[in-house]
Amino acid sequence: MKKLLFIVLSLGWFTTYGQNTVVDTLVADTVVVDTGSVLIHKDPRLDMLIKKQAQINEITSRDARRTDKGYRIIIISTNNRDEAISAKTKVYTYFPELKAYLWYQSPYFRVKAGNFKDRKDAEAYQKRMNVYFPKGVFIMKDIIEVKLSKMDEDF
Repeated sequence: MKKLLFIVLSLGWFTTYGQNTVVDTLVADTVVVDTGSVLIHKDPRLDMLIKKQAQINEITSRDARRTDKGYRIIIISTNNRDEAISAKTKVYTYFPELKAYLWYQSPYFRVKAGNFKDRKDAEAYQKRMNVYFPKGVFIMKDIIEVKLSKMDEDF
């Protein structure tokens, strides 16, 4: 029992002694002082880079938020992934001007195409797509991606 008490006390002494040592080292322009504070020497150009990256992040996230209500054409809804990928490939093959989206909503894979602001535009493509997809394609309301116009790019 005395040996166990001695071991516990000595381990406690080593850990408290290890925490009170003075650390005064230079690691990558960082100085750690025993008062618990950290002194960092950095290049002032880093602040400029951080500000520039923040501006880039703001611009790209703002562009990514360009969405609106509109219409998309749903090509296929299946639980077979290969069939969905094949349908998406067929959309890109025959309608390269449309953007195709593959969505997985368990247990179905859905392929949607287009970003139509007007239903009439979607109906025109629907008629053309019925030739390539004999099971039928349907128009649905969806949130679409909106391309930036020249006026939006100037602001």
